[in-house]
Amino acid sequence: MAGNSRGTSPAPPKASDDPLVTLASLPGVADSVDSVRKGVDRVYGHRVMRRRSNEVTSEAALRGARGSAALSGADWALEEVRRRTDFGVEGEPRTVGAALRLTAEAGQLLSVWRQSPLRVLARLHLVAASGGRSSEEAGGRQPGEPADETVGRPRLAGEPVDEPLIELALPDADEVAGRLDGLSRLLLAGTEAPALVTAAVVHGELLALRPFATCNGLVARAAERIVLVGSGLDPKSICPAEVGHAELGRAAYVAALEGYVSGTPEGVAAWIAHCGRAVELGVRESTAVCEALQRGAA
Repeated sequence: MAGNSRGTSPAPPKASDDPLVTLASLPGVADSVDSVRKGVDRVYGHRVMRRRSNEVTSEAALRGARGSAALSGADWALEEVRRRTDFGVEGEPRTVGAALRLTAEAGQLLSVWRQSPLRVLARLHLVAASGGRSSEEAGGRQPGEPADETVGRPRLAGEPVDEPLIELALPDADEVAGRLDGLSRLLLAGTEAPALVTAAVVHGELLALRPFATCNGLVARAAERIVLVGSGLDPKSICPAEVGHAELGRAAYVAALEGYVSGTPEGVAAWIAHCGRAVELGVRESTAVCEALQRGAA
């Protein structure tokens, strides 16, 4: 994806065929972009990052997975996520396990994302819903798993969606297919818009569409992470927006999404600003990790 490397302040729209640039010019968005860029630059400049960036990345991944799972109804303490190894096929353990798998998988899909975003989304859903196993590898469906034929592909007409947090009207399968195709074309065409804007749109579209039978929130947040990392804004994946989304709370998350779905300039700008604040809180989390590592090394 061709987002600006550190989310530099957007220029006025240059061409009508780059709608993301138009969104970047909405009131308040430039301020969010600038604030995110400054925060990311600060944490990347921390002295710990010169020697122990891999540790910060690992910790950010764990905390990001915990935050994403919390938004999907499994609000476990960080130490519980760190300690547990038994992530079952039902309930909260399954949700936490899916979030952990997605966080690990996202970093492996950057090159594929640039060529085929829809292929990556299918892979993310497969990883979340079935642990990355094919139906053959899984030896058939286990209790609590969605039907095998729904895993790793957008839903078909009449198929239900299990996404209890998001209660907005559900687009039908034809609209989902059309908008996913449009999103893919938009991403493949490239954009001059800042990374934050692109990431927020990808996240918002996937939540609005809920294209899969399950795990849409987890997949949407993993896709946001891929955009932020692949754009060059957060190349070491140390600024977990999922932490910020969880800290801002489920009610604020849903309210901001409703603004995005409304399609009004104010609503879309508010969603982008919400995503920016989430990244900033992720920056704060990793800055605290850096400080803790520094104290431990002193």
